[in-house]
Amino acid sequence: MTHALNRPAPAHGRPPAPRKRFGTKAGRQHHAGPFTYVLLGFAALISLFPLYWNLVAASHTGERVVQAPSPLLPGKELFNNLSIAWNQVDMGEALINTTIVAGAVACSTVLFATLAGFAFAKLEFKGRNVLLTIVVATMTVPPQLSVIPLYQLITEFGWVNQLQSVILPSLVAAFGVFFMRQYLLEALPVELIEAARVDGAHSLRIIWHVVFPVARPAMAVLGMLIFVQAWNDFFWPFIALTPDGSPTLQVALAGLGSGNHSINHAIVLTGALLATLPLLVVFAVLGKHIVGGITSGAVKS
Repeated sequence: MTHALNRPAPAHGRPPAPRKRFGTKAGRQHHAGPFTYVLLGFAALISLFPLYWNLVAASHTGERVVQAPSPLLPGKELFNNLSIAWNQVDMGEALINTTIVAGAVACSTVLFATLAGFAFAKLEFKGRNVLLTIVVATMTVPPQLSVIPLYQLITEFGWVNQLQSVILPSLVAAFGVFFMRQYLLEALPVELIEAARVDGAHSLRIIWHVVFPVARPAMAVLGMLIFVQAWNDFFWPFIALTPDGSPTLQVALAGLGSGNHSINHAIVLTGALLATLPLLVVFAVLGKHIVGGITSGAVKS
């Protein structure tokens, strides 16, 4: 009885809350169970299987690739097919041309889309909503509608079969502008811009020291997406360029493996393998920048 009277009463007359088995603090990490790892491993195998089979097909002859059942183990013709694919359409020049085109398009799109996205997200000017609507509306226009006037334009400039005919029409994309606008609308606090202006920073300094650090994760993602899109673009480069001139990879692959009224599918898949390997490097490099940008460039308002 004495011990019961001396026991401190709970605050506000409420019984003490029961202890929780799992912590609920913000930022607490929970370990995944075995089922999660099994599911992720299965998804990884499904995602990597097409790349693996491409490697397997590139290591066999064309006759073996089209036979049923398809081969599932590597063969002995990989280096021979690599030599044929590399020399048949000058794959080295096509790789250089595609790297120049995709790199220039990705860098210009990221730069211009970030500037335009910042203007649409944080700057007040007349007609902002109307201009943004027009930019977004251009995404609904099929690219096939602009082929004839665009080809006439590059013909007048004398750019047919030159890389600038592929680079200049793709210097900025409406998707990139909208993507960066949506990101900066939430990630960039207005207080940062106002504080920079109070400190006497001009617009270019604000963009370099405030906007770019905050937008770095989105810029890395957009750069990766645009680079892959430009790398795999076939429709317009096939019209503006020729396999005998300065082709990109997709244009060069269109004439790969043909001869004697038949197509050697092993050679075609070997060329596709050569065209895929640089993309894997880009994913690996930009993936690190994305993670680093999220941890160091993100700002909370």
